[in-house]
Amino acid sequence: MTSPKAVLFVCLGNICRSPTAEAVFRHKADEAGLKLTIDSAGTHGYHTGSPPDKRSQAAGQERGYSFKGLKCRRVSDTDFETFDLILAMDQSNLENLREMSDPEHHHKIRLMLDFAGYENEEVPDPYYGGKKGFELVLGLIEEASDGLIKALRS
Repeated sequence: MTSPKAVLFVCLGNICRSPTAEAVFRHKADEAGLKLTIDSAGTHGYHTGSPPDKRSQAAGQERGYSFKGLKCRRVSDTDFETFDLILAMDQSNLENLREMSDPEHHHKIRLMLDFAGYENEEVPDPYYGGKKGFELVLGLIEEASDGLIKALRS
């Protein structure tokens, strides 16, 4: 993989999964000494301007991740130009991103769990569930983030 300079994480509303991925990956990239632009967005603008879900923040903060300054936003047309790697949390958002973008950008769009070490393809949406769902999501994102760091270093 050509080493990207800018990575965007995407879920439906940019309220749970993608801001968690942004916080986790920002932390891990800093620890690895990688200089990247890291952001997150949603394919829909349901929560634009809001901070990430309090349950996502609580789960992440328990493991040392900062959500400071993160605000929900919708994917913009310029994101497809700006970001070298766009990672969707699930198949539905992957398809939405491909529909939103010109075909010339489709090679940049992948699933987040392409970088995890097991067969689960999607990061499940924990929004309507309880604490265990947010913990599961956090674990999946941590593993995929580690895999992405490893891929970027090789």
